[in-house]
Amino acid sequence: MNKMTTAERRGYQMICDATGSMMVVACDQRGGMRTLLAATPEEQALISNETLGKTKYDITAYLASQAGCVLVDPICAVPGIIDEGVVPRDTGLLIGLDASGWSTSPEGYRISNMVEGITARKVRELGATGGKIMIYLRSDKPEANVANLQTLRDVIADFAHEDLFLVVEFLTYQLEGESKEDYQSKIPQLIQEGCQVCIECGSKVLKIPYPGSEQSCAAVTDICGDVPWAVLSAGVDHSTFLTQVDISLRNGASGVIAGRSLWKDCISLDRNVSKEKLSSIAVSRLRDIQQLLVKYKKQLNVA
Repeated sequence: MNKMTTAERRGYQMICDATGSMMVVACDQRGGMRTLLAATPEEQALISNETLGKTKYDITAYLASQAGCVLVDPICAVPGIIDEGVVPRDTGLLIGLDASGWSTSPEGYRISNMVEGITARKVRELGATGGKIMIYLRSDKPEANVANLQTLRDVIADFAHEDLFLVVEFLTYQLEGESKEDYQSKIPQLIQEGCQVCIECGSKVLKIPYPGSEQSCAAVTDICGDVPWAVLSAGVDHSTFLTQVDISLRNGASGVIAGRSLWKDCISLDRNVSKEKLSSIAVSRLRDIQQLLVKYKKQLNVA
């Protein structure tokens, strides 16, 4: 299995909380965050990167400061999030390499894009604990994944050269002409096989969608072996995500990387509104997740 180096293990420890489990607050979204802050495309286009950065500062100040780590993008939030003292000294920092959106191949497959110039060396220069890459995968369509898996291999090799910690995320997606019902029936298998593919490429820590059931979570844990995996929220409502986290942890997940389910209805262009909602509603949701991490902490092991 893919064993962490000492430096990578230290990075992993820094994104975990006192239970030894991953507890990362994700706010690396850009396009998705704009849609939450404004109703129309015209209004969204007026939201500057600086404004997004301030929103991420607030999420960090009220949520990530009480978690293990914050995940941000390399465009809006850094280096200011460090230089302006927003991230506490004992909170980990991950920087996402992936660009907003995706390209589409002539066959209709999603091609993952990375932010230009964001290498492992640059992530280190920005003062981060490590990086995060997200790629799109359809494990049942090998031809769909050629470009994305090459990107993944290249990034893994780059981070290995720098001996810098890297989290690998993959998302599945519905193909053109595929019915919603057919796609949803395939999701557990797509996630299980996606884990296998990423591990074969050298991934050492995974961030994945909820596998779908107790059985599927257990299968993912079996596939991953010593490779820790965290469940992401995918923007579902808080109560739904809590159930997913409970099932995931009970069946071997090593933690949580949560974004929109924590803060999607708590951010506003009025920062006073954001601060009030983040400090009450969002923090309460974080506490609910942390209670589950404490409940299952004996099952969580560092690879």
